[in-house]
Amino acid sequence: MAFALQRAAKFLGKITIALSALVACETAIAANNHPVVLVHGFLGFGPNEMQGTNFKYWGGFNDIAAHMKTYNGTHQVYTASVGPVSSNWDRAVELYYQIKGGCADYGAKRTAQYASYGKIQKPAGKCWAADPNNNPNHYPIALYPQWDAAHPVHLVAHSQGGQTVRTLIQLLENGSPNGDEGGGALYTGGKTGWVKSALTIATPHDGTTLRSVVLDYVPNVAEWAGKIVEVAGLGGANPIYGFDLEQYGLAQGPTESFRDFIERTKGAAFWSMSNRDSAQWDLGPDGAKELNAWVKTSPNVYYFSVGAKATEQGHWCCNSTDRIIAPFQSSSYQYARNDMIFFTKNTAGEWVVPSILTRGMGSYTQSDPSRVIIDSNWFANDGVVNTISMRVPKGQPARNYDGAAVRGSWNYLGYYDDFDHFDVIGWLGSASNTYSIYNYFTSILYGL
Repeated sequence: MAFALQRAAKFLGKITIALSALVACETAIAANNHPVVLVHGFLGFGPNEMQGTNFKYWGGFNDIAAHMKTYNGTHQVYTASVGPVSSNWDRAVELYYQIKGGCADYGAKRTAQYASYGKIQKPAGKCWAADPNNNPNHYPIALYPQWDAAHPVHLVAHSQGGQTVRTLIQLLENGSPNGDEGGGALYTGGKTGWVKSALTIATPHDGTTLRSVVLDYVPNVAEWAGKIVEVAGLGGANPIYGFDLEQYGLAQGPTESFRDFIERTKGAAFWSMSNRDSAQWDLGPDGAKELNAWVKTSPNVYYFSVGAKATEQGHWCCNSTDRIIAPFQSSSYQYARNDMIFFTKNTAGEWVVPSILTRGMGSYTQSDPSRVIIDSNWFANDGVVNTISMRVPKGQPARNYDGAAVRGSWNYLGYYDDFDHFDVIGWLGSASNTYSIYNYFTSILYGL
């Protein structure tokens, strides 16, 4: 069963799951008070970026983290900042040390595997202090140094962040699939119980066809980053945005813009499509399949997933799609809605606009049948991720959430209909309607 979390107007959530499910969450809200860590997606940013704009990844001009801290009690809610274009392995490493404290160690064998691309095992500039009173190097303070099995956390992740937290849980409990990584704390395994739950929002568990769609249309990642900064820039001037690629020797200067950084480093091996230690690989269907082969659903964790859909079936005259970019429509395909955020519209429908030769996400088919099979079930999307990919990693245990969560299985909450990829994190939305989404999520997590 596929069920939707509807809205009557932009961001107005009308929850259509069983009322008993919501009641159960509300009545059990005091069952735990473990900290929540918010993990951003591809091209995302942390709370110390976008300076001068007052724009946040989690909430846009609203503040989801601050709201969650005081919803039905007082809670600890932290916002992480990991590599916006890095692989899920690297992002998981950074997330671990950012929460626990210490200096990032990307693993001896993993580093050797990608040394030809410039990988560094223990780069400078990726450290967090566990003790603020013993911090001679003035590192950023770790989010929750007491983190362990007796002090677990809830991980709430958007987009690629969902792949990242799954990777972290796998490494925590089972260590590296490569064996000894040089003794790094993350790779020893045995850290069962450190994560109470993982909630993924619009995550490409099986990848997104957007990667292939935009490969020729938007070959430079700086263009997409620029669109995000353009949205954030509505609230101020000179936002600061960084790529955090010190592990590849690509440190961005303190006053260097991302466009200047890309121009300076565009010949670096990291950006090569042959580099499988990057987000550009992990986010495609093939990369996600490779990740899912070793990152499994833990029997010790409560997993939740929620989706989004911002396209509609084509119609010759009457629907809520953007008729300017898609005046002629076929009922076989999906098209971008009028209210979808502007920089995803051109790739979400049947064609990549203004091209008439490149198929968009709403009709995507691939030329190589030996790869992951993509069919019309993948056409519906939120502008960035195919809705079908948001439910569960293929082949892993899943069920529809009915108010009673099951550990070791993906509890699917349904999808927000008419919501694009950034609606679900509150970009450009009202505070009340954005916060209603996270009230629901918070109620579930604190009810476990």
